[in-house]
Amino acid sequence: MAQQEDVFKKIVSHCKEYGFVFPSSDIYDGLAAVYDYGQNGVELKNNIKQYWWQSMVLLHENIVGIDAAIFMHPTTWKASGHVDAFNDPLIDNRDSKKRYRADVLIEDQMAKYEDKIQKEIEKARKRFGDKFDEAQFRSTNERVLENQQKYDNLHHRYQEAMNAEGGIDLDALKQIILDEEIVCPISGTRNWTDVRQFNLMFKTEMGSTADGASTIYLRPETAQGIFVNYLNVQKTGRMKIPFGIAQIGKAFRNEIVARQFIFRMREFEQMEMQFFIQPGTELDWFAKWKETRMKWHQNLGFGAENYRFHDHDKLAHYANAATDIEFHMPFGFKEVEGIHSRTDFDLSQHAKFSGKKIEYFDPERNESYTPYVIETSIGVDRMFLSIMCHSYEEQVLPDGQTRTVLHLPAALAPVKLAVFPLTKKDGMPEKAQEIINDLRFHFNCKYEEKDQIGKRYRRMDAIGCPYCVTVDPQTLEDNTVTLRDRDTMEQRRVNIADLRGIIEDKVSITSLLKKLL
Repeated sequence: MAQQEDVFKKIVSHCKEYGFVFPSSDIYDGLAAVYDYGQNGVELKNNIKQYWWQSMVLLHENIVGIDAAIFMHPTTWKASGHVDAFNDPLIDNRDSKKRYRADVLIEDQMAKYEDKIQKEIEKARKRFGDKFDEAQFRSTNERVLENQQKYDNLHHRYQEAMNAEGGIDLDALKQIILDEEIVCPISGTRNWTDVRQFNLMFKTEMGSTADGASTIYLRPETAQGIFVNYLNVQKTGRMKIPFGIAQIGKAFRNEIVARQFIFRMREFEQMEMQFFIQPGTELDWFAKWKETRMKWHQNLGFGAENYRFHDHDKLAHYANAATDIEFHMPFGFKEVEGIHSRTDFDLSQHAKFSGKKIEYFDPERNESYTPYVIETSIGVDRMFLSIMCHSYEEQVLPDGQTRTVLHLPAALAPVKLAVFPLTKKDGMPEKAQEIINDLRFHFNCKYEEKDQIGKRYRRMDAIGCPYCVTVDPQTLEDNTVTLRDRDTMEQRRVNIADLRGIIEDKVSITSLLKKLL
């Protein structure tokens, strides 16, 4: 675990050093849990968003997009339940004066039991090799059974506390923390306060005078902007059920326990799609969207073993099924996307609070009904972090030298091609610029002439640039250049006229989308 934490620290440092992510207001010592995306970070982030948007809107004839405002009528959040129910259960350690989410402390404790089980399994697998029977080992090994029993008991108590009648049982959560002897990571003590609820919405005022101002909220999710526009889109687009509405946008949560770099922030970006369906078909569609979304993630080539579904123990008040897609980060499996069957809760609530009729007339069934909804919601920043974590490598080369390389999927890389003149004379810079002027319309190119070629390669490796081209004296004779591959470091001679054909398909979002069909 310590080694993984060291790797994560290096990734955070790498993000700042190479223009991916900066602490917000850095010259003023930053602002807690708020970050800015630098020149390379914004390109990677935009490419992630483009991959998601096109996979939704281009590949599905029945999904369209919108861009709703961040500010919404305050009654929106009464209807959605956020004013009354959008709370986190928080607990303080009196010695460290640090505040934690009680549910996260308990989930981390469950993860420790899982880790202990996994370590026993891995030790046995090494000992027995091909003869190892994991199912038999799980059912017979004393240490595994003991930890599994602890996990099951904790899991049962946690479920009961989170799903108690009338809301979360805060006293039960505290009792679990005490019984499990969970300590504060800072002070190492168990001197805990009671657990209490804390609303996560940011408030502000709209209006020109103090007396005339009304309280409004920064949206804590983008979904409600889709629901309040359901009728507008359905009618103007003449949409027939089933159909979806997609949106990418900023959301804001006053997270008390913001941590792990950009994993949990106060200002973040979501990519959400709400899919409107006939009541009674929701569990079939839920299963289909689970499969579709997992395929989208695994399409990046990070390995199926780094993803898993995690079904929710506590369902939100609006859901009848919910799961997370979790990715294996350096600090464990963590959620990057949520898939929820939201039933008709949202549209029914907005119909009730607005007084407007929000239904769909189904010509095939000759009846009107309030559609049910399947939601897919992915955090752009968490997706960004998962890609950075998996792509980062400190590689020892055959000659004993090392290089830091980002094995970013080529279609997501900030810069697709770097062009170097071998020297700053004899027309080589001009020829390099000529190549860039031709190719910049097709993908993002970068010109570099400072330092030796080796150092330039290392800089491009560190930002994940998949291809580098070197212009040398031979180029001026026969119009060929050296094309270098980031991952293999292989170099080959190619004709300038062939560069676009060789590179474009590999670095385009289209190349990713084709694999989804």
